[in-house]
Amino acid sequence: MGSQTGSALQKQTLLWFIIVSQCVSALGCGPHYEYAIEEFCLAKFRLDMQELDQRQWCSWEDTVEFYGELTNCTYLVALKMDCFWPNRLVDEFFIQVHRHYFQDCSLSGRLLRDPPNRILGPFIVVPILVTLLMTALVVWRSKRSEGIV
Repeated sequence: MGSQTGSALQKQTLLWFIIVSQCVSALGCGPHYEYAIEEFCLAKFRLDMQELDQRQWCSWEDTVEFYGELTNCTYLVALKMDCFWPNRLVDEFFIQVHRHYFQDCSLSGRLLRDPPNRILGPFIVVPILVTLLMTALVVWRSKRSEGIV
């Protein structure tokens, strides 16, 4: 009976621990934190992204600095407000940022564009020349009646 009481006490303690930790995190990082990261961090990120042409938003080389500053900002605000980082609000915040700025980007994060003509040209010209050569060879062989049995 003593082990059942100890087990029930452990379960109850664990339940209280979970409830208290959720309350502390909810109180510590609520709407004030969300407002702070939107007003301080997102406002600067918006200005930085407006400086770029919208076609460059998917270029990791062009946006990595701005994205790093945004991440750092959310971390520093969380530190100042005694919040855990990362947390649920940060996750939701970055999901919204990605939906707005990066929804049309490829998974690799690189801007998709055609290769230069000096690279693309041979991939177009060589198959065309091979096709023409093979067609000429077939026509030439069909006109020669020698050696056909």
